[in-house]
Amino acid sequence: MRGILDGVLVRRERPADTRDVQRVHHHAFAQPTDVTGVPPEVVLLSALRRSPDWIPHLSLVVEHVVDGIIGHVVCTRARIGRGHPGLALGPLGVLPHHQGVGVGHALMHAVLAAAEAVDETVVGVLGDPAYYARFGFRPASAVGIAPQHLSWADNFQVRILGASGAPPTGRFHYPAPFAAL
Repeated sequence: MRGILDGVLVRRERPADTRDVQRVHHHAFAQPTDVTGVPPEVVLLSALRRSPDWIPHLSLVVEHVVDGIIGHVVCTRARIGRGHPGLALGPLGVLPHHQGVGVGHALMHAVLAAAEAVDETVVGVLGDPAYYARFGFRPASAVGIAPQHLSWADNFQVRILGASGAPPTGRFHYPAPFAAL
């Protein structure tokens, strides 16, 4: 019996994938009320690529054998407290007609495994707690990490990676391009 994700490959993004990755986020986040026609996540992704906080080996795609690139996730360099390194997760996007079949799950597991494999210790995300809890994220306040903006507290979560002991504490600082959102 064939699985839902047969015919897909999770891999590192290549330079030639940039246009397809932008297309994924454009379709994943498009809103009919968006006046500019360009979702903020697309603008954010372009700015992150130009940022010194871009980490190429933590930009992953799902490539479908027929449909090409159907999903993307990235982690970029963040700071916690007084300069301790961390990762900011996002954006995570999947083409609408491929949502709900495990593409996002595959991307999440792959990027977290890749981050842990290179000895990263903390990943932060601003998103739906019900969705991200299934990947081991929990409220950041539970481990002494505060969101960059206090208004984010209910939706800001972290995932502690590895067995490196206690994570750093303090305020989580996203890469500069996030401030433009």
